[in-house]
Amino acid sequence: MGRMLALLYALAAYGVFFIVFLWFVAFVGDIREVMGFAIPTTVDAARFSAVPAMAAIVDIGLVALFGIHHSVAARLGFKEKLTRSVPKSVERSTYVLLASLLLAALMWWWHPIPASLWDLTGSALEVPVWVLFAIGWFILFTATWLLNHFELFGLQQAFHHGNPAGVPPQQMRTPGWYRLVRHPIYLGFFVALWSAVEMSAGHLVLSAAMTVYILIGIRYEERDLVDHFGEDYADYQRKVGPLLPGLGKTRG
Repeated sequence: MGRMLALLYALAAYGVFFIVFLWFVAFVGDIREVMGFAIPTTVDAARFSAVPAMAAIVDIGLVALFGIHHSVAARLGFKEKLTRSVPKSVERSTYVLLASLLLAALMWWWHPIPASLWDLTGSALEVPVWVLFAIGWFILFTATWLLNHFELFGLQQAFHHGNPAGVPPQQMRTPGWYRLVRHPIYLGFFVALWSAVEMSAGHLVLSAAMTVYILIGIRYEERDLVDHFGEDYADYQRKVGPLLPGLGKTRG
């Protein structure tokens, strides 16, 4: 029964994540309807409004709230404290659930800033930019499967609930995209965020704020990875760049 409850909780958290993730794809692309279904909010069509300066403050605050949780709650020290209150088997699912709810809150309370910086609609660049947008999400999604999609979203941990041996330890592997860059998931986000057919001021705030979060998040994440994998990861840092192939490799 304990394993069944853990699995149901993990599946529910994953279901929330999947719905919010699809919403976020439409949100970033300003896709307002899919197969007759109206998207609740997009980066340029949200439920709230304010003067540009106030809208920017609110939007940056929403990104910061999401980013703080997404980075701080992923640290090893925070996980150790959290598992004093929740079973270790559902720690990751709890993280995924809270991150998904915060991302949903970001989209729900987003304040558009409609001023247009560029609009490629109808130009020769419109289709290539949409292709880049799709490629970004493709990189992100496939990168989650190259390592362990089920471990990343907490399903594997829940499956091993009650197992005396625990969850199999993570192995240092660099398949596919990971041979080119250390963080293909972040690279996918970066490509998708900046591949905008129409770049509004609000979209610029979202892309810039998320980019800052990604750069900060990488620094903290890599500290944990070095602590966990030791010299193997340090050697990987010397051979592969974080976001662009061949760029940003560490020295030493």
